[in-house]
Amino acid sequence: MTMKLRSYPKSSVFWGIFLCVLSWCFLAGDPRGRLIAAKPEKTVFRAGASTSNITPEIGEMIIGGFLPFPSTHVHDELHARCLVLDDGSTKLALVVCDLLGLHRSVSEQARRWVEEETGIPASHVMISATHTHSAASALGDHPRGYRSDMELTGYQRFVARRIADGVRRALNEMRPAEVGFGRVDAPEHVFNRRWFLREGAATPNPFGKADRVKMNPGAGSADLVEPAGPVDPTVSFLAVREPGGRLISVFSAYSLHYVGGVGQGHISADYYGMYCEALKGLVGEGASQFVALMANGTSGDVNNINFRSPRPSKPEYVQMRAVAEDLAHKVHGALGGVQWLAHARLGARYRELDVAWRRVDGELLQWAQSVQAAAPGESRLAGKADLPTIYAGRVQRLAAASAETKLPVQVLKVGGVCIGTSPCETFAETGLEFKKGSPFGDSFMVELANGYYGYMPTPRHFELGGYETWPGTNNLEPEASVKVVRALLEMAAELRP
Repeated sequence: MTMKLRSYPKSSVFWGIFLCVLSWCFLAGDPRGRLIAAKPEKTVFRAGASTSNITPEIGEMIIGGFLPFPSTHVHDELHARCLVLDDGSTKLALVVCDLLGLHRSVSEQARRWVEEETGIPASHVMISATHTHSAASALGDHPRGYRSDMELTGYQRFVARRIADGVRRALNEMRPAEVGFGRVDAPEHVFNRRWFLREGAATPNPFGKADRVKMNPGAGSADLVEPAGPVDPTVSFLAVREPGGRLISVFSAYSLHYVGGVGQGHISADYYGMYCEALKGLVGEGASQFVALMANGTSGDVNNINFRSPRPSKPEYVQMRAVAEDLAHKVHGALGGVQWLAHARLGARYRELDVAWRRVDGELLQWAQSVQAAAPGESRLAGKADLPTIYAGRVQRLAAASAETKLPVQVLKVGGVCIGTSPCETFAETGLEFKKGSPFGDSFMVELANGYYGYMPTPRHFELGGYETWPGTNNLEPEASVKVVRALLEMAAELRP
């Protein structure tokens, strides 16, 4: 007798095999045949860091003052310092550049290259500038052209390329890591530079009007009444190390404007670069592979001058080195109290806000046109900047600003730590407001990130006046800081741990 085998469709055979394998996966290891979930593989947190040299050629124009001038010497090299974090499913790249600022288009190009070449989404890459006043321009040939998109200059393209290369090199250095957060206060280096003066002491601004506050009044002056705002004295930092071993990187942020005191025509990273080198020197073993980063927090109204007590002049680089080394010692000491975590979930949000350029009314525009018409060919008087003429040009360019700003803001999450960003020189009270309102237990801000849009005073400061509020120094609507903080807190809530 011949048995006849029943024929099954090929799809039935496949699903039969699949179900058998699936059942074996669930039942394996349990003698009573209970269904148990397969244990997921443990994810490993990893980190890598690197630096890319972005020093310009000698002869490139140094910006930071009212009038650019050619560089004649490189005192210390400029870098793009890069840190990449990976939680097993998400990567973040944090980059700090030794620049006064960088145009949004530089950030766009660099982040585009990073995404194309590494797979890290552009929204997960943060690129900020330190605000050293001793660097060449990554803002373009017309840094106050008031537009969000531009064709890159040769140096801007070089910077963008070096940033992307630095992130790739950091990826090549990736290794298992632990992460920790810390903070330490350094109030002795930060002072609000905007002051109320006694009645009648104010001097006219370039527009012929008197401001209620003055930036950088004479130190020790009898006209001083009180500062117009607070300071943020805290150095916040993220640290990563090999499990139980050597430090890989420390990402820090401190709300202090540049210190200055460089040689004439010198290129320098200011205290930001000196801090990184000083911290590296304190690390000791494995320092050759260690990378420190110092970002600018929210220092738009803060500097290193104690106006109550004038200090004697010091030789070049002495004051910035003193600040850098003190901060490095403070952070290095605080590392001993860091709680190290074997893993931290990562996340990011990125938006471009519809914030308006500052409005130039007809009266202000008429003033600018009349001043420029009467100005000499050179915007200098006795070797000094002619402020009315300079601001007449800025006001006219601001009046012709592009239709939209595309103002970039970003939030990064590293475990229970939240970093918010602003593309402006941001007042300390804005950074303090973000810290207070954030749903994360530990939060801080980084300014001059992913673009440069000038100063961003809070609304109350527009009534007070002063350098940071002048049209052409401030380029955005008075409510810009309100909109930025609101967006940052909304994005932080989306990433809430």
